[in-house]
Amino acid sequence: MNKWLIVFCFLGFQIAVNAQEEKPKNWTLNGYVKNLESGFFFNGAYPDLATLQLVDTFLQDNLLHNRLNFSWFPTSKLTLHAELRNRLFWGDQVRATPDYAKQIDEASNDVFNLSAILLDQNGFVFHSGLDRLYLEWLSGKWEVRLGRQRVNWGISSVWNPNDVFNAFSYTDFDYEERPGSDAVRVKYYTGFASSIEVAAKAFENFDEAVIAGLWRFNRWNYDFQLLGGYVKGDLALGGGWAGNLKNAGLKGEFTYFIPTEEENDPAFAATVGIDYSFANSLYINAGLLYNSDGATKGSAGDLFNFELSARNLYPYQYAVFLQGTYPFTPLLNGGLALIYSPVSAQALFLNPNFTLSIAQNWDLDLIGQIVFSKEEKYKSPVQAAFLRLKFSF
Repeated sequence: MNKWLIVFCFLGFQIAVNAQEEKPKNWTLNGYVKNLESGFFFNGAYPDLATLQLVDTFLQDNLLHNRLNFSWFPTSKLTLHAELRNRLFWGDQVRATPDYAKQIDEASNDVFNLSAILLDQNGFVFHSGLDRLYLEWLSGKWEVRLGRQRVNWGISSVWNPNDVFNAFSYTDFDYEERPGSDAVRVKYYTGFASSIEVAAKAFENFDEAVIAGLWRFNRWNYDFQLLGGYVKGDLALGGGWAGNLKNAGLKGEFTYFIPTEEENDPAFAATVGIDYSFANSLYINAGLLYNSDGATKGSAGDLFNFELSARNLYPYQYAVFLQGTYPFTPLLNGGLALIYSPVSAQALFLNPNFTLSIAQNWDLDLIGQIVFSKEEKYKSPVQAAFLRLKFSF
């Protein structure tokens, strides 16, 4: 995509921000600005390109991120959505990683290139891109979307085998909006809590195509869904549910992937989760994952370096998720999440976090990520700490 189009969108959105008091009633604009400081501690786990050995080191990186969400309503039935990410990266990993800017750019796009690298020099990378750009038409019981959008079919809180269009990783905490796809989606509401939906993702080669349908319905005070379609060389059949088990929430989903080529193996991914809020505002969440494409052996670092997809949501075959959060004060929330894999790797992921509301629309987050495994004799090879300041408007 021509970088000047990105610049034009960026400047246009910024002008709109300054003119919000006089904005017409047929469009809306919101977004945020946040700064993320990251520190990574490698204990004999960082590859030294000069010696080709693993060494101890500490890397520090920064990310300044601005997001603008724009919606225009030209008619009562038609809406244009455009959401722009502007990110400035700098730090040790930016300087140490060859083609860092290229990797960021490739990860930001689907079939169509809607992003541009506006700066790549002296350890600084400025990247701008549209991760949402779609038309939405609503009329009666019909809903049609065309363009880059999120086709969100997942139900569970942590892992989503039904999310065949836009799989995401739990460790990617700083991308709240989650990835989008260049797709067309048609939805028909058959009732108050039921619908039929068909979506197709754009592709250059048919083995990259995702074409699927989803049926949602409500029975016995539970929301159910069934899906089927073609997903990147596999025939996919799945389903999910969400409801209550007495006073606790109960969710689950599963998908079976049947390869269309004989040399490939089938895959099955399933998850179930339960969550509960106590009277004192303590919130707990627990879940299980079976991931047939996952490994039983490997290092803890595999958690950050595996090929993510709906048929492979985690590096290991089994995983147990536990989370607890608690509001210590009206302005301070804290929590701890862990993921344990009961396989021979015995991998463990710890994720402590704190959020402080420092002013209206201002939040400060402190987040940790620590990994262990039996292979490293439970000496954590990688620890990460993140400090994030966010202003929403």
